[in-house]
Amino acid sequence: MQISISKVEPVRAILNQRRSQIVLAGLGALLLGGGLASTRLIPSDRNQPPQTGQPWKSAFNHPIATDIRQIKQINAIKALPEQQRTAKLTELAAQTPPNSLEQNRARYLLAINWMQQGQASKALEQLQGLDSSYPAMAAQVMLKQAQAMEQTGDNGKAEGIYRDLLKRYPTDPATAEALLVLGRNDRKFEDQAIAQFPAHPKTIDLVQKRLKQNPNQPQLMLVLARHGIHTNGYTEVVDKLVEQAAPQLKPEDWEAIAFGYWEKQQYGKAGAAYARAPYTPRNAYRIARGLQLSDEEGVAQAYQRMVQTFPNDPETAQALIRLSRITEAGTAIGYLDQVISRFPAKADAALLAKAKLLEAQNNPQAATQARRTLLDRYPNSSAAAELRWTIAQQYATAKDIETAWRWAEPILRQNPDSEFAPKAGFWVGKWAQQLNKQTEARSAYEWVLKHYPNSYYAWRSASFLGWKVGDFDSTRQLNPSVTRPASRPELPAGSATLKELHQLGQDQAAWTLWQTEFQNPRQPTVAEQFTDGVLRLGVGDYLDGIFMVSYLKERERPEEQSQSKMLQQQAAYWRSL
Repeated sequence: MQISISKVEPVRAILNQRRSQIVLAGLGALLLGGGLASTRLIPSDRNQPPQTGQPWKSAFNHPIATDIRQIKQINAIKALPEQQRTAKLTELAAQTPPNSLEQNRARYLLAINWMQQGQASKALEQLQGLDSSYPAMAAQVMLKQAQAMEQTGDNGKAEGIYRDLLKRYPTDPATAEALLVLGRNDRKFEDQAIAQFPAHPKTIDLVQKRLKQNPNQPQLMLVLARHGIHTNGYTEVVDKLVEQAAPQLKPEDWEAIAFGYWEKQQYGKAGAAYARAPYTPRNAYRIARGLQLSDEEGVAQAYQRMVQTFPNDPETAQALIRLSRITEAGTAIGYLDQVISRFPAKADAALLAKAKLLEAQNNPQAATQARRTLLDRYPNSSAAAELRWTIAQQYATAKDIETAWRWAEPILRQNPDSEFAPKAGFWVGKWAQQLNKQTEARSAYEWVLKHYPNSYYAWRSASFLGWKVGDFDSTRQLNPSVTRPASRPELPAGSATLKELHQLGQDQAAWTLWQTEFQNPRQPTVAEQFTDGVLRLGVGDYLDGIFMVSYLKERERPEEQSQSKMLQQQAAYWRSL
């Protein structure tokens, strides 16, 4: 499954730009080691959200329905070698009181262990009646019962369990697997799986198989276009769908096709598909941006149409800024002035762009005035931070360290959330050292450690403070200890079954279930995006998983920013990174 978390830019492009940032952040977090993780990973009070966010907070702090000792014990057992793990699970499965959550978890994991060892009869003993005592996992238990029965060779009884699963839990994603097994002898069950569970990974496998047998099936190609972005040959299938079935496609079909092309960085094709989708602000922007990214004609006209159709939509501000970059100076300044006067959330970026444009037009007085207005009206904005850092670098390049330090230092106080803040904090410390301002230098390094402990610059700051974290010459010789959590926090989104699979460490099963449960991949909530990132990490999709978690900071709506900041108060956020 792909997921789009940016309203205006392709996820893959952003991801590729940030690869080095993610790697360096991970390096910094590792080198700072377990000691910092236990005391400094939670951000300071400046990130505390308003108290009105309590319902959101409960999603991350909800008490698990059993003693935390039980969860820790199960997690500790999972790390044991196979023989020890089986012995310990057997001991827990036999414990009283019966039907406790701890015992149910042990029985389920023990059954999986026995199946992996080819001892299906022993697995069936553990699964017997477990669907009744373990309601959150009832459908999963029945699925395992049927699979274990197949292992014994009793396909008749296995089919009976699959049919019972279909009858008792007709809407549960586990039923998709039952349908696909039953479909071996009756194609109507396969058709039902495609219609009811199109995003299930095994359904996608079936669709690919059918398309391989007969490529000219537009409805199956459309299923793949909507749900199979991760599959090999995806673009070729969608190209064929567009070629063969364009007149029959509905506007919502074109939107799904456009999204797939966009994620695959086929921007020209995406723009053309968005032009046949519902004309929403987001789609209108991508029509223009797709043309621009693919170097096609009509870019300005596409942006102008969006501006005229959606004059007050927040995304129109970005369209105006884009227009300012592709038109002559006088017209461009007019576009930027519209942003400044009508879109306060983007006024800082427009003022900075206006200053750059005026400077390029050899109008230094007007450029200076634009910069002064930016710093006076929007001193806490991202654009103000960028301006301060740019000027600081210019003075540093000119060997005027004192002035560079004075320009960079306000970023720590007025722009602490800026992407330039950790870098600026480190250099404020380094420049202060060069100016023999030792107290200020220490304060700056400590500020970086406190506010950005997971960053590359935290490692560099720790090194300058004399911490035993190594430097560029000695890091390879270090072997820092990292204390991993004994239990997993509850996921903030998803069903009770998904959360239970996650607690059990059944990461692949959880990821498979999530493919069907996650209904909003194009515009996920904060909780859904974090859940998606955590589950990706569980199946080894590390780069995308880290990106999904870290990019939560980029949310623009105030309520989502509040949710993201509240999430950053949880250890689960930092441990995931």
